[in-house]
Amino acid sequence: MNDGHAMQDHPSKTLAAFAAGLRFEDIPAPVLRRTEDLFLDWLGSVLAGKGARPVETIAAFAQAMGPSDGRSEVLISRTRTSPLFAAMVNAAASHVAEQDDVHNGSVFHPAAVVFPPALAVAQAIGASGRELLAASVAGYEVGIRVGEFLGRSHYRIFHTTATAGTLAAAAAVGRLMGLDAAQMLHAFGSAGTQSAGLWEFLRDAADSKQLHTAKAASDGLLAAWLAREGFTGAQRILEGPQGLGAGMSRDADPARLTDRLGERWALAETSFKFHASCRHTHPAADALQKVMRTHGLKAADIERVTAQVHQGAIDVLGPVVDPQTVHQSKFSMGTVLGLIACHDRAGLAEFDEHYRDPPVVAVRHKVQMQIDAEVDGAYPQRWIGKVEVLTTDGRTLHGRVDEPKGDPGNTLSREEIEAKARQLAAYARGASEAEMDALISRAWRLADWARVERLLP
Repeated sequence: MNDGHAMQDHPSKTLAAFAAGLRFEDIPAPVLRRTEDLFLDWLGSVLAGKGARPVETIAAFAQAMGPSDGRSEVLISRTRTSPLFAAMVNAAASHVAEQDDVHNGSVFHPAAVVFPPALAVAQAIGASGRELLAASVAGYEVGIRVGEFLGRSHYRIFHTTATAGTLAAAAAVGRLMGLDAAQMLHAFGSAGTQSAGLWEFLRDAADSKQLHTAKAASDGLLAAWLAREGFTGAQRILEGPQGLGAGMSRDADPARLTDRLGERWALAETSFKFHASCRHTHPAADALQKVMRTHGLKAADIERVTAQVHQGAIDVLGPVVDPQTVHQSKFSMGTVLGLIACHDRAGLAEFDEHYRDPPVVAVRHKVQMQIDAEVDGAYPQRWIGKVEVLTTDGRTLHGRVDEPKGDPGNTLSREEIEAKARQLAAYARGASEAEMDALISRAWRLADWARVERLLP
């Protein structure tokens, strides 16, 4: 059987072999630099999670259950514990400010589930920066491909960061721990059987999103650790007749699991989040911002806004009609566009201080979502932003953005990434300016670290 047939016949095995065999030397320099960018961007998001009630609840659980003398760092508290609980807390903190990265094609937030377990295990075993980078790339490549494999039907019900994220975490940790291809496949099996995470929480403004990333990171770590000790898992957990694809998708495509492995670096396709909200709101937010600026509009000039969106945006954002919390408001298209109309931005401070302001709420009531054939047809590979604005003086204005701010074709510079990380750290007082100076300097030299040690004093 030739290699092409083998990949099609057993894609889980092929993907596991890739993750286990990936070497630092195999990874192109631009991909490594992008990984450093994503690592620093993630650190800012973790620090911004400090003090958030759901995060601190999970942190209190970890403190009660875990040792206090481990080598793995809980970034929001500067404490140390076991890799399992450090990964759990850091992953929960990563995903609350809604500023962590996203891969368009898989609709997956890799950083929140890859870096927490990878950092925790690297600190515990004394891995080098190069090993941490290679493991992180393995996690991204696996998680993104699993998300693409599961498809659009999966995302309608399941939070892909929670489901695909468990395998991404297993791949990253397995690579750090030196699992061979067979062990990695067992890790995938154990990770996949634990994959879970449902969107229903959004209807109730529940805290589950933080639990999703916490469990994905820690369960993936568990799967890899067990595999090293000989624990076995399903060999076809992804494509098997009772695997993830069969149980969680109607359009699963096994070919996506092995798409140009080692040639197409999916990590490099990952986007940074500019607005502090669900990524599904960003294209329309950028398009409305463009209309407001071009025509010199004020919020009071708006009679109606129609956000022309893909079906995924309606599936996720549609249930949020009257947001009751800051976090839930980040999944409200009307609130996000209201902040753009009233304040020209939808950042952390705008959500905290203004999401319930009467002018913002007034715009929220004027916003509707409408599926657009072009936008829906391009999604998820491209997230086009289109809005139609009816003004109070009777004009109909149109705005369009083909690549939202932060996408690979409209990416953030290193200076912008630094500024964002500083802002996120300052938001929750997660780190001082001096500490961020040192952290940023170290992040840009990650490949030179002889040993991954404590990041914050």
